[in-house]
Amino acid sequence: MAIGIVAEFNPFHYGHKYLIDKAKEMYPNDEIIVVLGGNILQRGNLSIIEKYNKTKVALNNNVDLVVELPFAYATESADFFAEGAIKILNYLKVDKIIFGTEEGNLDKLKLVAKTQLSNKEYNSLVKKYLDTGLNYPSSLNKALKELINIEIDKPNDLLALSYIKEILKNKYNIEPITIKRTNDYHSKELDEIASATSIREALNNDENISKYIPREEIDYLIKEPKEIYFKYLKYKIITDKDLSIYNTIDEGIDIRIKKCINEANDLDELIDMVKTKRYTYNKISRMLTHILVNYTKKESKKKNINYIKVLGFNSIGKKYLNNIKKDISIPIITNITKDNYELLKNDLIKDELYYLITNKNVDILKQKPIIKE
Repeated sequence: MAIGIVAEFNPFHYGHKYLIDKAKEMYPNDEIIVVLGGNILQRGNLSIIEKYNKTKVALNNNVDLVVELPFAYATESADFFAEGAIKILNYLKVDKIIFGTEEGNLDKLKLVAKTQLSNKEYNSLVKKYLDTGLNYPSSLNKALKELINIEIDKPNDLLALSYIKEILKNKYNIEPITIKRTNDYHSKELDEIASATSIREALNNDENISKYIPREEIDYLIKEPKEIYFKYLKYKIITDKDLSIYNTIDEGIDIRIKKCINEANDLDELIDMVKTKRYTYNKISRMLTHILVNYTKKESKKKNINYIKVLGFNSIGKKYLNNIKKDISIPIITNITKDNYELLKNDLIKDELYYLITNKNVDILKQKPIIKE
């Protein structure tokens, strides 16, 4: 059987290695399959390590198969992100998903997930708190506190809830397994198992991060290209007549973005000026990325998992794919051809923009899976 892990590896660090090694220790005979957020990620940010380089590092650290989470899911809020990832794992016949959480108590997380899915009062309570101006995570937390006296407000716990809900809702034969996190997801302090946030921050500040990531990853990392990203974004916002057509742009926030773009000096300042109690930093960041890449509400409505894009594998992963591919009802794509180009086109366009902003000369039509012998 196989173990699924959903990740962004931005960058891959020793916390990720700990989770993978723990999975291998618990299930030594199972293949490890990663569904990977690619070049543009859930927080709306560009990855500081390109997706095929992430794949190389993962394959060097006990992962057997890496497939990509399409852009339409990879840059969405937790529930949509989980929907795409769990659907892919189900197609790949995975029977377990392992994830890190701050809570570490699976029974409590399952209780919360069942409450969200089946308690009729839950949605009305969330709406009540949203109407007071609170953002969605805070509204969710207050509703749970009121109903079952449980608070869930940490990022990995919230994502875990989305995974569990997706499994329960669709009755997938996937067992959720949680490993308690050993570090703070948002911490900017560098320690033995540093968070991805702290590593990105240190890299941007020219600090030495070699102790906190695998040695081979150092050469793949880039600083977050916020300055050039902001220039492209500013041009797009100023010249685009209607921002409301883009995915995640709620009514009225488009006017606020238009107003603030002429006052902001950089990306972080723009996000700080636009965000409110209801619109978090990450939500605004996603909005801006959707504007930049022309990801419209119309396009979002068409999103579906109708292919699986393979980024890399070792001999174990290759054998696993060969064993299950006859039972998978959607195409498994390794190379880009004229027959599958239309399926991949939207993601390829987003990748082209990523390589343009990060100043990488890449022929995306010739990219092939990483094969670890």
